[in-house]
Amino acid sequence: MSRRKVLLAVFLLAGMSIWTACGTVEQKAEISQKTVETEETDEGEQTEQKAGTEEQVEAPDLHAYDFTVAFAGDINLADNWSTMEYYEQQENGIYDCIDPELIRRMQEADLTCVNLEFCMSDRGMPMEGKKYTFRAKPERVEILKELGVDLANLANNHIYDYGTDAFLDTLDILDAGGIAHAGAGKNAVEAEEPFYAEIDGHTVAVVSATRAEKYILTPEADEDNPGVFRCYDMAKVLQKVQETKEKADFVIAYIHWGTEYSETLETAQTEGARELIDAGADVVLGAHPHCLQGMEYYNGKPILYSLGNYWFNEKTLDTILAELHFYGNDEEQHLEVTAVPARQEAHYTRLLTEHQEVETWNRHVESMEPHTIKIDKEGVIRDGDQTSESEGTPADEEAVSAGVSEE
Repeated sequence: MSRRKVLLAVFLLAGMSIWTACGTVEQKAEISQKTVETEETDEGEQTEQKAGTEEQVEAPDLHAYDFTVAFAGDINLADNWSTMEYYEQQENGIYDCIDPELIRRMQEADLTCVNLEFCMSDRGMPMEGKKYTFRAKPERVEILKELGVDLANLANNHIYDYGTDAFLDTLDILDAGGIAHAGAGKNAVEAEEPFYAEIDGHTVAVVSATRAEKYILTPEADEDNPGVFRCYDMAKVLQKVQETKEKADFVIAYIHWGTEYSETLETAQTEGARELIDAGADVVLGAHPHCLQGMEYYNGKPILYSLGNYWFNEKTLDTILAELHFYGNDEEQHLEVTAVPARQEAHYTRLLTEHQEVETWNRHVESMEPHTIKIDKEGVIRDGDQTSESEGTPADEEAVSAGVSEE
């Protein structure tokens, strides 16, 4: 199946598949007149029975639009990091690093976004005071293109690791490679500008911001200087979401936040996610903790607090490709979020397909706070409060603990 991918800058053309809002469907009725033959009555009189009027209702087309937006978590292509040392030893490049089926799904989505935990440049020096700094060769942009990446999230704590020149090079390299970016820019206007895509006649927007650093080193963009869009104070990003909702049919907030390698949610995450939805976001996604965190529905809208490492290091960690399937018509809008289960281990991210592995992965995710979602047999994430008892109960504690990946 060929993809309808992104027209960058402000819009992208496409159409395919994810969320739920309710409405009433205008039903078309087809009237058919049926003439009933003239009958002779007992009295010998002829009466003509007039045709009955029958309404034949067409089922509403719930797929007048139908498209998929895919999000993955942290990717690291830095040449001073173990992922690329592993990559250089492989015969088939990135296909020996990330499961080909995961790559296929990324390529076939109408829009695919990853979080870049590195800059791309031949210039710059490591930022002082940082333990880990990541820089990739400019040609590594070809790997992103192989993966089918349309949008790179830059609102994070590593995009400025090698200073201003390397940061600006990264923007130029992505632009030249046809990959859009959000969450950072040459000034505040550019850094705070949402990414917009036109897919199947609908406008999808992504608002990206970061509040990840405990000791803030990555510069915030201002009127005259480059940097990232910060949201330690949520007021500005909430206003941006409100403004964006007036222009877009669907708004996705992608926030860099949380505690590294911890499944425990910070209050700033739970409160912030709900504020974002109240402001107009249809989906809230997170990155930065390097591991999966819990999921929930708030006012019927999904929150995935951390997507974890997608392909970042050698650690054994559960991860996810989150597929947001949007479909509906002018009266009804729907979103289904599918969790594509995967595991990063020994520098390889593989799709989980064996039944018991998938079940263990599902139960592990369901066990994370806030403990309110269920994952059905198709991988669709459901609001646990809306799930009937017949769909199953949580796994016992032994099964849940067995699903916790080694770190």
